[in-house]
Amino acid sequence: MAENPVPLTGDEIDAALREVPGWRREGDEITRTFGIRYHGGVALIVHVADIERLIGHHADIDLRWDRVRFGITTHDAGNRLTTADFDLATRIDGIAEAHGARALDD
Repeated sequence: MAENPVPLTGDEIDAALREVPGWRREGDEITRTFGIRYHGGVALIVHVADIERLIGHHADIDLRWDRVRFGITTHDAGNRLTTADFDLATRIDGIAEAHGARALDD
């Protein structure tokens, strides 16, 4: 990730959200919840964490018995949304699909 990430404008965020269907803006983060049983959720999180380590950007993750919620914002940009957040959202969608998780917020 860039050293000085640039926060997106409201219009840029709206446009980026159209590119990641199912993700929702909640304040200064984007969120999505997937239905998946606990042990599958753990495997999903490990897979996402491997990618996050490689790209240098991470989500806040909430694991429950039957679901995983991801919340993404750029802490280095003052907890504002940047293009890195939407890139990570796209990657999470692909990983969730590979693990058979179903989106709960669509």
